[in-house]
Amino acid sequence: MKKWIFGTVGFVALTVAIFGWPPFTGGPSGKGLLADSYMSTETGVQRHPNGVYEISALTRMPGVKADMVRWWFADYMQTTEHYKRWHPTAHVWMDWENKVPGEYVGASHLVHEYIGTELVKLRIQFVPPEEILTDAQLKPDDVAVCARVGLLETPINVTRMCHIIRNTEFGAEMRSRFWMGHISRRDGNDTVASIEGVLGNTYFVRAFAIGEADARAVMIHAIEEMGTLADFLPDLYAQETGVSPAPVQPVEPSGLN
Repeated sequence: MKKWIFGTVGFVALTVAIFGWPPFTGGPSGKGLLADSYMSTETGVQRHPNGVYEISALTRMPGVKADMVRWWFADYMQTTEHYKRWHPTAHVWMDWENKVPGEYVGASHLVHEYIGTELVKLRIQFVPPEEILTDAQLKPDDVAVCARVGLLETPINVTRMCHIIRNTEFGAEMRSRFWMGHISRRDGNDTVASIEGVLGNTYFVRAFAIGEADARAVMIHAIEEMGTLADFLPDLYAQETGVSPAPVQPVEPSGLN
């Protein structure tokens, strides 16, 4: 009996050491993220017990409608010049893969950009929001831009991401979330079983590979680029479409907790 108890305790201890405790927490969720009220952390970084870093950034976008952000991704952004306007000091180059006019889900945004001081080359594969937020229940006017973020030159995905944009009485606001440390090998647009997926999603590897400085660099980048987008998007949308923003239905968040 004692051997069985010690063996069980040892197995549990080893499992916790490898995967964290509880093992599979820290995954993306739409709970709270899609609520009208604010969450306890709207801008910041936190390490989950399984080693995943969750990055949050809230961007208020006066004069913007949620659908303008959808238009920016789906219709307008086509060239490196467009991409550089989004963040003039950090964005270097872009292209699209599998892009269909008027859509972004199913397409992959290929980018070179600086995150902090490091030039990174990424493949951002846009997917339906329910793939990332399994309990997503978007309101009719909400826009969700969700993706698997991977390395451009190596077929490995490393992060899951969602931007949720909702209309407010002053325009719109964007909640950005990144979950760093969700590792998978990809074959085209499909994720496939791999040793990278097994080892890369252990607590040890996540803790070693992703530090707080990395998470904060992503947070700062998101704040900067989405703040810049908010500054020019209303005028750009009116100029390109000839449609002035219509009044939006007020949404009254209950305030930050």
